Amino acid sequence: MFARIYKPAKTAMQSGKAKTARWVLEFEAETARRLDPLMGWTSGDEITSGQVRLSFDTREEAVAYAERCGIPFRLDPDHEPKPQPKAYSDNFSFRRRKPWTH
Repeated sequence: MFARIYKPAKTAMQSGKAKTARWVLEFEAETARRLDPLMGWTSGDEITSGQVRLSFDTREEAVAYAERCGIPFRLDPDHEPKPQPKAYSDNFSFRRRKPWTH
């Protein structure tokens, strides 16, 4: 089995950064999922893909665990978003760009 080590991004539904501080080791599926034509469910042959998810405080701990257990892995880089300075007063600026209308 092949594992992926990454730091999860924040969800698009919330502005908070919960569950983004820890590194995750997650197993990837070796075979593609297939669609059940009768029920519309997706299924696969592997139990561990998508179900086993290990969390670590640092990237080094996750890499050390994978090497110690002999798990081949792919290390995804950490993507830190660039902060964009915003101010409430920008909403009322004379130089504010207006939305495109038809």
